[in-house]
Amino acid sequence: MVEQLNLLNQGQVIPTALHTEMERSYLEYAMSVIVGRALPDVRDGLKPVHRRILYAMYELGLSPDRPFRKCARVVGDVLGKYHPHGDQAVYDAMVRLIQDFSSRYPLLAGHGNFGSVDNDPAAAMRYTETKLGAIAFETMLEEVNESTVDFSSNFDNSQQEPVVLPAKLPILLLNGCSGIAVGMATNIPPHNLNEIVDGLIALIDQPDISDEKLIKLIPGPDFPTGGEIIDTKGIKDAYSTGKGIIPVRGLATIEELKTQKKRSRTKTAIIITELPFQVNKAGWIEKVAHLVNQGKINDISDIRDESDRTGIRVVIELKRDANPQAILNQLYRQTALQSNFGVILLGLVNKKPCQLSLKEILQEFIQFREQTLTRQYNYELEDKEDKTNLLAGLIKALDNLDVVIDILRHAPDGTTAKTTLKSALDINDAQANSILAMPLRRLTGLERKKIEQEYQDLESRINQLKELLADRKEFLKALKKELRSYKRKFGDNRRTKIITVTTPEKDTKTSDSKTKSQTPALPLITSQELTDDAVVQISAKGKIYWQPQSAIASTPMIKKNTDLITHQELIKDKKEIIVILDSGKAYPLSVSDIPRHPTKQTISRLISESATKDNHQPINYITITPENQHLSLVLLTAGGFIKRIAISELDNIGNRGFTLIKLKPKDSLHSLFIAQEGQELVTATTGGRLLRHTVNDDNMAIMGKSAQGNIAVKVRFGESIIGSVLVDKKENVLLISEMGYGKIVPINNLRPLGTGKGGGLGNQSFRFKQKEDNLVTMLVPNDHKTVIATTDLDKRLIIDVNKLFNNDGEKAIAKLADQEKVTFAVNWWGRS
Repeated sequence: MVEQLNLLNQGQVIPTALHTEMERSYLEYAMSVIVGRALPDVRDGLKPVHRRILYAMYELGLSPDRPFRKCARVVGDVLGKYHPHGDQAVYDAMVRLIQDFSSRYPLLAGHGNFGSVDNDPAAAMRYTETKLGAIAFETMLEEVNESTVDFSSNFDNSQQEPVVLPAKLPILLLNGCSGIAVGMATNIPPHNLNEIVDGLIALIDQPDISDEKLIKLIPGPDFPTGGEIIDTKGIKDAYSTGKGIIPVRGLATIEELKTQKKRSRTKTAIIITELPFQVNKAGWIEKVAHLVNQGKINDISDIRDESDRTGIRVVIELKRDANPQAILNQLYRQTALQSNFGVILLGLVNKKPCQLSLKEILQEFIQFREQTLTRQYNYELEDKEDKTNLLAGLIKALDNLDVVIDILRHAPDGTTAKTTLKSALDINDAQANSILAMPLRRLTGLERKKIEQEYQDLESRINQLKELLADRKEFLKALKKELRSYKRKFGDNRRTKIITVTTPEKDTKTSDSKTKSQTPALPLITSQELTDDAVVQISAKGKIYWQPQSAIASTPMIKKNTDLITHQELIKDKKEIIVILDSGKAYPLSVSDIPRHPTKQTISRLISESATKDNHQPINYITITPENQHLSLVLLTAGGFIKRIAISELDNIGNRGFTLIKLKPKDSLHSLFIAQEGQELVTATTGGRLLRHTVNDDNMAIMGKSAQGNIAVKVRFGESIIGSVLVDKKENVLLISEMGYGKIVPINNLRPLGTGKGGGLGNQSFRFKQKEDNLVTMLVPNDHKTVIATTDLDKRLIIDVNKLFNNDGEKAIAKLADQEKVTFAVNWWGRS
């Protein structure tokens, strides 16, 4: 032993610094993981294990038209020939290639249990079967040979395996890829085949195409599980820089379900039909149930998983009078129903990890496809020329058949015959061998025609191949034709919806480096979508929603059954809207709970569960801002009582609401306004009377919340209040009757009244043409000077207010049918 050590000391041991050896060894290990296991090749989009699985199955002859074969058989081949790792690792990789919820375009077809979105494991490999999928066979393996791609020795030099598969489509983008290497990771989302092909063709036609134009063709990822992408900023970042965060949410709808006990009764439920990519359904349901049990999400009465083979369906039943939009927001905020997909477009380029943009990935694929096509065309050209050469010899032999037969009859052996044929027919060695090997049946006339036709076909293909290799324009044309054919064969519709929103720009400058790397907060269902010019609109049927001011139409399109807008308001920087009910109570409505588009849900379904008991309806909507905090509220009841309170009373309203006025039995709150000192409150009755009350401390003192108010309008028998408006002294009001008569009345023409002492009678401001006519509406025309009235026959009337200003009396504003009556009217808000 001592002698051996001495021997080693005599030049056999090389002294090395520990840090140098560690650096070299770790770098070798890291690169082996990066290149040999964790990261995909940009060219065919596969990791080595996936490539080896596909090639092993190709060697086994498991084409799409062949029967399924046990997965254990395939795993054994992969392990024994190409991939000396654990069998479970190979099987797990195979399973993901089969799962349609993991791969957008599965490369393998499976027979058996291969798991589910509930994270159920696949059955053991001895039970399951597989074969190649059509898209894998046709676009990746059909042309795999040494003429198109390079091959290398396997781990024990007993087999040859392809370094890369001759992919005809960018599988890296179609199916995506995720992997963690040493010091780096990749996370590429799947995409839609139709869009990727369109992007490739556009890039071929315009190599300098901008990222913006490319993103129009490839607008974003397309996940196999569907869902919605709610912001495009992350997409643009990822496609231009190779890194970005894309917020994805599941697809949820709010439905009314009939109960089993009483068919007439319904329950509100949130139905989840799609989940974000890679979200475990069973785990998500368990998380929701846990949050409900902890009291972090309220108003959920039951959760059921009704998913089946047709798709996902999770039913979340809500308690009576719950706010479904608010609960949905909580699900988005607190669970994986909305999550961020962190995109890292990292792949191997020439065996080196590179972070690429979308355009660079497509360019790398096009360059690779050009190389494989060139090699394929050259190989095919050489093969066709060899065949043409042999056929030319056969044709020459058939043209001189008597000479050939005579030579063969008198030749003592094959070598002499071959030499004589070469000399007599002026042919080469290969042609002579082909003639000697020709069977007698090829001497028939039919066979001769076949040989001549085959020769002509080969000549045509040779000329075509030479043209493709010589003319780049024709070469690219053939490439685009190939891409379009795969688009027609394998393309499908997009599954993931992309909601394009505009968000206010924020200051991204920060001195805290940790803040920059943090994942942005998950947006709610609407708050992230709200723009600076968002306008909340409320319809006559009680629906509330918002849309950008720029999207509001400028000309009326009045159709039958149109739900007319009765209130709209710019909500920039506002957090909540206060809803006032005819019960005299006020309730807060969070702006983030307001949907962007009209839905079946009314305001009554968006506010607190106790707000709409006894069928109480909203009568007005206000927002408190720094500009109006010093103002007051004026309330008028249907019985004619008027009350004024400080607007500060509405600060910090809870979900249980706030009582603004104490009402008498059978009375209800009719109108509410935010008033300035000196404004005029004008009230109209069905009998055509107008009453004017000035808002000031002398005439209308501020009262407490428990006060009932003073009597301001004496309502006659058979008469009722139809409306109130808050105006300045120089304004006018428009009056419209049931019979379709209209009149403009200046406010200055009305005598101011006091409050209390039995109320006032006011001014008889409308003279009816017929006794059965009644005043139906009063409003102040807005800047559009257009009013839309509706009738009991659901007819829409457009009224030009300008035509009424010079009229001293009542004037017919529309021609009505017999017994048709105007029901109400609203100002035109510039919306169809």
